[in-house]
Amino acid sequence: MTTTVAVGKHQTDPPGRAASGAEPEPVPDGESSGGAPRPPASPGRPRREVRAWRRVRPGAVPGQLKLLRAVVLTTAFAFLAALVSGGALADSAWSDIRDRSEPQVVSATGLYFTLNDMDAQVANQLMLGDTPKLSSHRTQAAKIYDRRRTEAGGYLRDLAEAAAGDPAAEKTAAGAITDLGSYEELASRALLLGEQSHRPAGDADPRAVAAYRTATDLMRTQLLPEADRLVTSNDQAFGRTYQDAMDGLSAIGYAVLGTGLLLLAALVGLQLFLAARFRRVINPLIALGTAVTLALLIAGMVHTSGQREQLRVARHDAFDSVVALDRARAVSYDANADESRYLLDRSGAAAHEADFFAKSQTTAGLPNADLSTYNGRLSSAMDVYRADHDRVDFSGAFGAEFRNITFTGERAAAETVMARYQDYQRDDRKIRDLAASGHLADAIAYCTSYEQGGSNRDFGAYDTALQNLIGSNENAFQHAATQGSDSALTLPLGLAGGVLAVAALTIAGVRPRLAEFR
Repeated sequence: MTTTVAVGKHQTDPPGRAASGAEPEPVPDGESSGGAPRPPASPGRPRREVRAWRRVRPGAVPGQLKLLRAVVLTTAFAFLAALVSGGALADSAWSDIRDRSEPQVVSATGLYFTLNDMDAQVANQLMLGDTPKLSSHRTQAAKIYDRRRTEAGGYLRDLAEAAAGDPAAEKTAAGAITDLGSYEELASRALLLGEQSHRPAGDADPRAVAAYRTATDLMRTQLLPEADRLVTSNDQAFGRTYQDAMDGLSAIGYAVLGTGLLLLAALVGLQLFLAARFRRVINPLIALGTAVTLALLIAGMVHTSGQREQLRVARHDAFDSVVALDRARAVSYDANADESRYLLDRSGAAAHEADFFAKSQTTAGLPNADLSTYNGRLSSAMDVYRADHDRVDFSGAFGAEFRNITFTGERAAAETVMARYQDYQRDDRKIRDLAASGHLADAIAYCTSYEQGGSNRDFGAYDTALQNLIGSNENAFQHAATQGSDSALTLPLGLAGGVLAVAALTIAGVRPRLAEFR
């Protein structure tokens, strides 16, 4: 019996091949035959499942392409988040500054000013007495006093509401409200005694002067320090808001730069991968996404830097000057009151004169000067400044302003203020000379005169020039705040739309390549 042995298939055949008789499956482009082992085919595992498994394996081209796409999209999301976060931070900071910080400081400086002028107008009414030819001046002083009382009450209400939740500020505001009521009672008593005495200008009733002295002591020892603390605390709160915003935007700037560069790197890496694996020099959609990303990165950095610059301009260039000049205005009114006190309370004339000079130094400080040399020294300092704007040889509020000249027209406005201030200082020396020579009634008439060349007329011109200078800085603050606020969130949201477009371009650019493996 003959035995037939089959040849051509033997035990070296790979498992499964004899059963199927199929040819080896071709290795996809980019995958070496030495790659990860393939799962065996079987009747229960169709070839399409093998190919699907192979497509998503980490080492396979489709898997790598999907991974790169995921990296791009994830980085794009991080870039978008950085842009929107920066916009939200800036928008919140501007809202806080415009709606809370700036109004509170303005209210506090307004209170400080109105309190000083209230006391000055009480002194003026008592000083003018019952002299008929000065009755119009006395009536005007009474009207100003009543207006300042109303303004002070309004400022205190605003500050008390704003202080809610801050125990220290609440205590200060409550104390100021109580002390203002006490001051008004004392001032009313002094005015009533002065009115009942029917004495002429320069001969005030000693009882009225004593009552006024008690009132002004309360003003100086309680009310004005409380108002100044409110100015300081609110200005410091503004400063903290500003610094927090600057620090936050600085961190956001780094985040925008970092995520933007990462997105650029991911897009370039994807482009290189496509060029190498699919033998295409460039993918137009990915290239467009890369260009858009570069533009978005530049715009995002410019926006963040611009927000920081607008904050700096609003706070330091503009509002620092507003606060300093508002304080100078309040101190000037207090100095003007010292001038009236000097004429009203002759027993304390030397002390009132010293107070006037101390406040003059606070406004424009000159080292080693006294009242007799102050005007000459100030004129010399201004001559030096006009010759060299980098030389500011006086300190005080005006020194701070002249070292912070930043806006168009601000220098001319500041020099006008200084010229009017010097006119007022010259008037003060004339008042003191008249009083010292025994012409007290003439000194009072000149001190309160609104006629051309009168002291109150010149003080009014100085105050108008000072308000114009304050107004120019307030306008600069509002301009910077408006520009910063308007673009704080709108521009980042627009840039976020660009990032979404980049994501869409990435998906569209990769889809045809993935379709080749289906």
